[in-house]
Amino acid sequence: MTLKLLALGLLVDVVAITALAYGIYYRRHGKSDLALAFMALNIGVFAAVALLANAEVGMGFAFGLFGILSIIRLRSTQLSQNEVAYYFISLVFGLINSLGASNLAVAAVLDGVLLLVMLALDSALVGRNRRQHHIILDRAFTDHKMLRQELQYRLGATVETMDVVEIDFVREITEVNVTVREGGESAREDHMLRQVEKEEADAFTARH
Repeated sequence: MTLKLLALGLLVDVVAITALAYGIYYRRHGKSDLALAFMALNIGVFAAVALLANAEVGMGFAFGLFGILSIIRLRSTQLSQNEVAYYFISLVFGLINSLGASNLAVAAVLDGVLLLVMLALDSALVGRNRRQHHIILDRAFTDHKMLRQELQYRLGATVETMDVVEIDFVREITEVNVTVREGGESAREDHMLRQVEKEEADAFTARH
């Protein structure tokens, strides 16, 4: 592979990952640290694969190496499911544009298809009325049903997914990542009921 083709492949890759990290992810979720991480990961993968492709190293070894690196990265940081998807596509961009530098038209088309897919899947239409939160509760919850009810009460919305990060019995806290949907009738009713109960309890305490 010539240096010119490699440079063109890198240009296509940078355009693709910038569109993904900042054009789609950052505008949708506003996390600049992860957008930068996706950029760095992608360019690092591109450089490493380009080097291995021109060396006497089997591609099976190369893909195995990146599989190990991806597992380490995913286990070291708490990522939501949509962030895992962006992480995976960042890896794929690096592989496609490095290995496909000799056929940039095909690589560019694949990049475009993946960008359109991510744009559609993570669009405002798909994620309408949904919010993500990182919550720390001042109680150690071991019952998922009670945890869900508590989250719905505090947020006033229907809990779609919840991922418990940590339960600490010493500090009496529960740390959880939660996705909620606005407009759920059951959540609003539960929130109003719990609010009334709290007001009645406060009023009883004040009288006595």
